[in-house]
Amino acid sequence: MIWPGTGDPYKRKKTLQFLALSAGVGAVAVLITILVVNPFIGEQPRSACINDIQTNWKISFTVEIYVDNQKADIPANVGFMEGGCQRAIYTLSNDGTAYAEWKEDPNFEIGHFLWIFKFPLRDMDESKSVIYVNDRISEKFIKTPLQDGYHYKAMFTSKAYDEAKDTDFLPPQN
Repeated sequence: MIWPGTGDPYKRKKTLQFLALSAGVGAVAVLITILVVNPFIGEQPRSACINDIQTNWKISFTVEIYVDNQKADIPANVGFMEGGCQRAIYTLSNDGTAYAEWKEDPNFEIGHFLWIFKFPLRDMDESKSVIYVNDRISEKFIKTPLQDGYHYKAMFTSKAYDEAKDTDFLPPQN
């Protein structure tokens, strides 16, 4: 069987040069990612392990998350990864108290907590969702800065939520 571009010796040479060049570009991209990008991402406060870092900046705050008017559980050990890595934002118990630590104030936001918590924000309708800080609506939504001692209450509505069941007059479902 003759493969396209390999019948004529000139075309074969050009095809092989193109494939070799493509493989070289791919290899360089992988090396740049491994050697440059990954170490940079690992040093960012939201991604770094704080096990071996001297943390001088520490705060605690409380979080409540509601999805479709149902309270979501925030488990203990959010921010503790397999292999012993402890992230800069974490929980120790399931009472809603969260902690943040870093070298200096990294301007953490409630969105960073949701990211570490692996909250499915893409499944939520942001136009119908709101975040309260100390019982006041935050206009910054997930970009609301974390502050020591504050209480954050996030009310999310999923994109799949049927609001009709909140307003109809059917008897409650058991």
